[in-house]
Amino acid sequence: MFLAHVTPFYPKQLVEFPALLTDLLRSSCLAMPSGLRNHVAQALILLMNRKFLVIEDLLALFLDIQTLGDKNLRKLAFSHIVQTIRKMSITDPRHKSLQKIVVSMLEQEDETKAKRALVTLCELHKRKVWLGDKHDRVAIAICEACFHTSPRIMISSLRFLLDYENIDDEDDSDASSSDDEDPKQASQVVINREAVYKANNKGTSSSKKKKQAKLQRAMRSIKKKQHASSENTNSTYSPLNHLNDPQNFAERLLSRLQTSKSIGKTAERVETRLMMIKVIARTIGLHKLHLLSFYTYLQSYAKRDVKDVTQILAAAVQACHDGVPSDAVEPLFKQIVNEFVDQSRPEAIAVGLNVIREMCLRIHDLMTEDLLQDLVREKKSKTKAISAAARSLIALFREINPSLLVKKDRGRPGGPVARPKQYGEVNVFSNVPNVELLEESDNERETDDDQDAELPGSDDIEQELIPDGSGTEDEAEEDSNDGDDMNNTEDDSDTDTLVGGDEEEEKNDSDEAGTDSEKSEEDDGEASDSSVEDSGNEEKTKGKKRKMVYFDSSLRALKRFAEAKNEQPKSSAESDGILSNADFRKIKELQAKKDAKIALARKGFKVPDSDQLSKKRVDPAKLEAHIRHKLTKEERMELVKAGREDRGKYKSKTAIKQKKSGGSSNRQKEHKKNMPLAAVRSKVGKSKRAKKMKNSLSGSQFRGRKAWK
Repeated sequence: MFLAHVTPFYPKQLVEFPALLTDLLRSSCLAMPSGLRNHVAQALILLMNRKFLVIEDLLALFLDIQTLGDKNLRKLAFSHIVQTIRKMSITDPRHKSLQKIVVSMLEQEDETKAKRALVTLCELHKRKVWLGDKHDRVAIAICEACFHTSPRIMISSLRFLLDYENIDDEDDSDASSSDDEDPKQASQVVINREAVYKANNKGTSSSKKKKQAKLQRAMRSIKKKQHASSENTNSTYSPLNHLNDPQNFAERLLSRLQTSKSIGKTAERVETRLMMIKVIARTIGLHKLHLLSFYTYLQSYAKRDVKDVTQILAAAVQACHDGVPSDAVEPLFKQIVNEFVDQSRPEAIAVGLNVIREMCLRIHDLMTEDLLQDLVREKKSKTKAISAAARSLIALFREINPSLLVKKDRGRPGGPVARPKQYGEVNVFSNVPNVELLEESDNERETDDDQDAELPGSDDIEQELIPDGSGTEDEAEEDSNDGDDMNNTEDDSDTDTLVGGDEEEEKNDSDEAGTDSEKSEEDDGEASDSSVEDSGNEEKTKGKKRKMVYFDSSLRALKRFAEAKNEQPKSSAESDGILSNADFRKIKELQAKKDAKIALARKGFKVPDSDQLSKKRVDPAKLEAHIRHKLTKEERMELVKAGREDRGKYKSKTAIKQKKSGGSSNRQKEHKKNMPLAAVRSKVGKSKRAKKMKNSLSGSQFRGRKAWK
């Protein structure tokens, strides 16, 4: 250690010291005592931190010394390897050479060395150091360890592949709990203001609670969906995603499962086979593989008396996807119906109905009409778990294939009737997903603008026809006659009117001015005749005047409006079909609004996408039925006595006070204290005022019956 500390100050004299120390630990580590080995390892770590050694020189040595059985040395070497690789840059080219060293040690037949290499790879993968497409070699090596000759290495690899998703689930639960504190996540959730107002202000207290609970459920579902669709989420990640040939991996693992010995007396073998079944099912579900012999193999385990049968049923559900033909899964499906639903205990019936629902959710063609009618009858069961499972089955088939249900079970007829997908039918996007929402919003905005926009220039032309407001009704009639003449010639010279511009309008205005002076004398002579006309004709002429003035003004206004509309720049989607970042953000907001509206309006079951179902892990605990049986009197008394163990014998308060030893309490002393003089005077004055008020009110208020009645 001393020499390791002074090595930077004597570089020429101690140039060979790091290599000699490494050779000493490599050759004579078994002959050294434990304390000396630890000090030599610490000296090597110190030299590597001062850059006299590199991690490539010590990685294989530190992996070897972990197999000596020295606990302190193993902990020191393992933590140093992990921390050193963690501190390296992501783009450091040394990652590949280090991975090559660890993977080569994992492929050795020596069990202890392979075990330490596997633990190192799993730790770095779990800490997300060697994670991602750049480090897919590590994930593939962990998966290939399932075929190691040592059963301990195989079990460790299987357990890591299965427990990795549990680690991700815990991370997701923490992230989902912190979603409420994240303003960015909360800003994406869009709920209608009217719904929030009704939930807090409309209706009775019980109806408000129901509305608020419905609103919270909608918020949670939208947040969960947004969190699952975000880029930073690894909830569906598994090392199995990096397999280059998942079909070959699943077939090899299934052949090893089938050729292994039958289930022995030890529980370890049963657990090992169960882990292999779950890994195969997870691989089939993730990559949508075709391994039809796996379903026939599961038939021997799909029985009520088999241990951990719920986990086997969850694996059967996980292995189902829309790419599997229903004929291959139908024997397993029928066996589950016969074993768990027909003449079984309530717990088995509830589990069977839940498994049937999940399998039909993934493969719609499994269910027949007669079988569905038999299963739906369980909704009238007195056991809550069975009735809830049967109702969930009804809700599922209302969405995927309501024609199999009886009319009374189909629910309210609303919207298009669902059509079950045929085998191999896939929805293929021919455009950007949800781009129609952007087009609809643009169309709505254009219609609103067209309705609210006023035609420009109408007021100016109306002022030209009646400049000062002093024109008589007769002049208005003449102007309307001019308008009629224009109407008669409009059909012939429609294009000239639009193209001619302001020159022709100025000509028409000058002609009207000339004719007005000539006709004014005739109007004076005919004034007496016009007075004879009734008021109805006057109203007609006024309406005619307004109509024709608007038509005259609209000619120029339409031209200006068309030019202004042509000058507006087109959106990127209309011009070249390329969407900008703002368009994608707008699509995301519109989709969030649509999801919120659907979540508030939905009362039934939402069928998830097949890709979401294949990536999501099936939890066996959700398939189980937690039925609470009625306790006997002896069991109830045991629970009562268990709650009284820490409690003493019952005593009344007076008995406790009498047996009390010592002086009075502080609370009792406060009651005996004399009040201050100011407090006494205020109390006396308050009582006097109260008496005076009582006496003044006693005369005006009558109490009791009147004497004369």
